[in-house]
Amino acid sequence: MSKRKTMLDTPRKMVVKALDRTKSTLKSANGYALNTTEEVVTEGIQFVEQWQKVANKALKGGLSIAAKNQDIVFDALTGVKKHMILSKKRFNKLTS
Repeated sequence: MSKRKTMLDTPRKMVVKALDRTKSTLKSANGYALNTTEEVVTEGIQFVEQWQKVANKALKGGLSIAAKNQDIVFDALTGVKKHMILSKKRFNKLTS
């Protein structure tokens, strides 16, 4: 009976060693994956923050340009309106 016990102990020890190595390898791989993911996310957040600042500046600049263009259009329309009123008065003088 002692021979049987020793014959089974050796493979069992090998399996336990293999499982321990596998666990430590998986813990190491998991730690590496977590660290890498954290670095990628942190860099992504920093990159997005930079582009958000650029987009904010572009929107502010775009809105100010749109406001200036709108003012120019309304000034032109006011000029056209005044010109049409003056032209109507002149046309009425010519035809009456």
